[in-house]
Amino acid sequence: MARIIVVTSGKGGVGKTTTSAAIAMGLAKKGHKTAVIDFDVGLRNLDLIMGCERRVVYDFVNVINGEASLRQALIKDKRCNQLFILPASQTRDKDALTQEGVGKVLKELSKEFKYIVCDSPAGIERGANLAMYFADDAFVVTNPEVSSVRDSDRMLGILASKSRRAENGEEAIKEYLLLSRYSPERVKLGEMLSVEDVQDILSLHLLGVIPESKSVLNASNSGTPVILDEESNAGKAYADVVARYLGEDVPHRFIDEEKKGIFGKLFGKK
Repeated sequence: MARIIVVTSGKGGVGKTTTSAAIAMGLAKKGHKTAVIDFDVGLRNLDLIMGCERRVVYDFVNVINGEASLRQALIKDKRCNQLFILPASQTRDKDALTQEGVGKVLKELSKEFKYIVCDSPAGIERGANLAMYFADDAFVVTNPEVSSVRDSDRMLGILASKSRRAENGEEAIKEYLLLSRYSPERVKLGEMLSVEDVQDILSLHLLGVIPESKSVLNASNSGTPVILDEESNAGKAYADVVARYLGEDVPHRFIDEEKKGIFGKLFGKK
């Protein structure tokens, strides 16, 4: 039976789609057959970050409406044969997603895949609620700023009360904190909340800290999940997240300010 992961947040622009792409690729690279689904009907960004936008013929809504089979709509990643992408529709309304339709697609995927990663839209609209409803695990992505953390706290209430697991009285969704765009230097200057501040507010298990990095934007622009950039700190951080999620004991990195050597101090090297 597949494990369904929702990547969620209350606020837009925190890095959910970047995270969904990286986590799905990381799980697939570890040998686990993985599907990643774009729930953001009307916008559709996951296929861009995965670099498969020109290969989209059918989408999630086509499958729900019976206009295409799941096999027709799934796009196999060219870099990893264990990874498949189910894109969202750009031309449909968000109400095109139904609980029954989404449930049927996830049930069919669960027969073949080990992990299903759901890239949720921001907020509490229909797509976001449906992405959360069927989840077994939730990666709550937040930036280290008050408004982002507050909105994530609101999402925790929804995860706890409006999921299939909550309705059926089953074990609660496992919630993990993923802190993105983190800068220890800016924390030191008082411009950002620290990891401890965010954990005090949300009381979640810290799965990883993703440092603020130009490599994330570069990877997105090139249609490559940043986890494949093994030289970048962001790529390393996402690899750590996947390893921790799979049960490996990996120490946290990128939380403390880097100590600069003599050349770094002279030339401002980071």
